Amino acid sequence: MGVSAAKAARGATSSTAQPVAGNTQAAQPVSESPPTKVPAPPGPAPEGMVWIPGGEFWMGADEFPDAQPWHRVYVNGFWMDKTEVTNEQFETFVKVTGYVTVAERTPRAEDFPGAPPENLVAGSVVFSPPDHPVKLNNHFQWWTYVKGADWRHPEGPQSGIKDRGKYPVVHIAYEDALAYAKWAGKRLPTEAEFEFAQRGRLDRKPYAWGDELKPGGKFMANTFQGHFPDKNTKEDGYERAAPVASFPPNGYGLYDMAGNVWEWTSDWYRHDYYRTLASLGPLARNPQGPADSFDPSEPGVKKKVHKGGSFLCTDQYCARYIAGGRGKGEPDTGTNHVGFRLVRDVVKERA
Repeated sequence: MGVSAAKAARGATSSTAQPVAGNTQAAQPVSESPPTKVPAPPGPAPEGMVWIPGGEFWMGADEFPDAQPWHRVYVNGFWMDKTEVTNEQFETFVKVTGYVTVAERTPRAEDFPGAPPENLVAGSVVFSPPDHPVKLNNHFQWWTYVKGADWRHPEGPQSGIKDRGKYPVVHIAYEDALAYAKWAGKRLPTEAEFEFAQRGRLDRKPYAWGDELKPGGKFMANTFQGHFPDKNTKEDGYERAAPVASFPPNGYGLYDMAGNVWEWTSDWYRHDYYRTLASLGPLARNPQGPADSFDPSEPGVKKKVHKGGSFLCTDQYCARYIAGGRGKGEPDTGTNHVGFRLVRDVVKERA
């Protein structure tokens, strides 16, 4: 979900949020894949990571036009973080490197032409629900640029993370995620890698855990219950982000691959990218995303793909916790519902 309330607050151009859309194209008829033997891990797992064996899968979703058509994709095996990067992990990185996140830096006037000087203050975008029902045609009714909001202060300067060490770090811009990845010797996943891992060996299921949103009445992810955006009934136990691994893992042993917080990928966002891939042949191998970005709802604004959905996802507005759902965000914009996790390639020893 691309939210540029930061720019709107500074007097610059704003973007439009992307609600759930009805299916406009039926899924292409497909045949079941023959069962294959899952390859063994190539060695001991790096700390906090699990082996994703790679292979072929169907990528896409019936529910969203930008996730159609279904198309066949192959990805190599890779290691992936079991959970989203946490506050305590990011804090270690900051203590070692002295890194300052985008949200903690004072914005430069040249990056936000026309913005009043008093609005050029360090901060980030925070979910701020209204106290009454509103129409869902203007997401600025529930997003606010908050001075002093950053990864240490998720809801603003009066909040903190003293007791949130195991929560996912948020207010992370794309370059912040890249900086952490470089320090950790890892990288961001591609969109295809994330979706392959998210599906956990399940074939074209709507959820990372199967066919039902709440199997046996059990919540499987941190999403929004109640009336969006004004009343969250917290039936799943959480109003906002939850500690990582608060819900069951998927078939690969990965936690929070749906809900909790959106996660950055390395791919540029294009609404028509799946159509392009499908037109190139029967199988896309290790796709790296398009060469450029285009969002018809905001032409000229470059965006990266988010995956997984967040604690704000609901079928009333944005149900993109569904496996195959796609989000989008400007690289310089973090919010309190966007984080990340990393992957690592297999290192082949020289003979």
